[in-house]
Amino acid sequence: MLGLGFLDRWLGGASLTAYGVLFLPVSVLTALRVRPGDLLVAPVVLPIAFAVGLFPVADGDGGPGSYAMGLLTALATQAGWLYAGTLVAALLVLARRVVLVAHRRARSRRQPAAS
Repeated sequence: MLGLGFLDRWLGGASLTAYGVLFLPVSVLTALRVRPGDLLVAPVVLPIAFAVGLFPVADGDGGPGSYAMGLLTALATQAGWLYAGTLVAALLVLARRVVLVAHRRARSRRQPAAS
């Protein structure tokens, strides 16, 4: 997301809407590509990545206080994108987890008990 934030700043003039739209496919890809052992971590990491990626996109007049206010304002105004991406990732991760558990149960039922 940090790379996409820099890309958005370079190509789109730091458009917060473009950044939010780019977050959605990143959320989907993260939920689909994360290792099975890390499934529950993906929805937690995505909001952190969203916030980190806002650093190059946030407005600021040069001072640290102004930059912090720009970052907080960007987080507040783009919360819809953040919630949407996190919700999509959580639903995909939950579906993957259900399928994984079902496969494990089916495999354990097929294997004969060790004697």
